[in-house]
Amino acid sequence: MPIAQTLLPEFDREMATTRTLLERVPADRAAWRPHERSTALGDLAAHIANLAGFAVPTVSQTEIDMSPPEGPAYTPPSFTTTEALLATFDANVAASRAAIAGISDEDAMVPWSLKAGGHTIFSMPRAGVLRGMLMNHIIHHRGQLSVYLRLNDVPLPSIYGPTADAPM
Repeated sequence: MPIAQTLLPEFDREMATTRTLLERVPADRAAWRPHERSTALGDLAAHIANLAGFAVPTVSQTEIDMSPPEGPAYTPPSFTTTEALLATFDANVAASRAAIAGISDEDAMVPWSLKAGGHTIFSMPRAGVLRGMLMNHIIHHRGQLSVYLRLNDVPLPSIYGPTADAPM
């Protein structure tokens, strides 16, 4: 079975689950943060929505420098509205799914690097980046978002099983 075909069912399931949380982000609480050093709720949700598109540069490039020495650093988009958040997420999921579906096993094993200021933070085969920096990274932040939502009395959907709000 091709590598892409092993990744797509997991990608589809995790993105569908992630969307159920993003749908619940209350725009009027976008600036809320559990601690002064924490990311704001809206910006955390925007980060997740933007991460959903990470497969495109992973498949089409061999590296990304988040703060290239010869240019400006990456500036993440901020939260505006829940509707815009979902539109960004949906577009990014569709683009990433197409990128994953189109990758050959040979290209999935090509080394890919994340850099900052010309310094390599990590390098690994694209298949590992798709699992680790795309899916696992989103799952990690989705866990944070679920805590943020709970602390704001937003009912939580089922993620991997029942919640107090979705007993199934």
